[in-house]
Amino acid sequence: MFKSRLKSFPVLQTDSYQLRKIKRSDIDSVFKGLSNPRVSNWYGVTYASKKATQSQMKWYRRILKEQTGIWWAICSIENPTQLLGTCGFYHYDKDNRNADMGYWLHEEFWGQGIMSACLPVMLAYAFSRMHVHRVEAEVEPENFASIALLGKLGFQFEGRRRQCEWKNDHYLDLEYHALLKLEFK
Repeated sequence: MFKSRLKSFPVLQTDSYQLRKIKRSDIDSVFKGLSNPRVSNWYGVTYASKKATQSQMKWYRRILKEQTGIWWAICSIENPTQLLGTCGFYHYDKDNRNADMGYWLHEEFWGQGIMSACLPVMLAYAFSRMHVHRVEAEVEPENFASIALLGKLGFQFEGRRRQCEWKNDHYLDLEYHALLKLEFK
């Protein structure tokens, strides 16, 4: 993907879900998700207004334009206009063929296996089309659901960085998990 500019945005699909380009019209749904404290608590980004959410929308476009990442809207196949959440890659390092992975879902869709269905398709794209060798994920140690999901996907725990991030008036630890191309099933 990043060897040259995209001719068209890659739409990915599972049996039940479509991963499509995030559109300007998705801003209400992105704001709904990233203004929900239960969602933004784990995602690490929160917005107090729809206007402020514009910076997230610009970020989605900027990383694609700069070829430093790619982010998808997660939708059901039956309703591709309703955004259930987002997932993607950022901090893409083409020289070392590494990328960081992130994701979030609206709270009402938690526990339904959506990420378990979508992330393998996204990872397959990274390893085959982006020619990534390593995908990394940073997770707060208390985010048990995300840690379990990463384990299910084959990610290996590589360690914990102590008090490396400032959030909500205190420092917090982050765990690092990674998946190598040769480990991907």
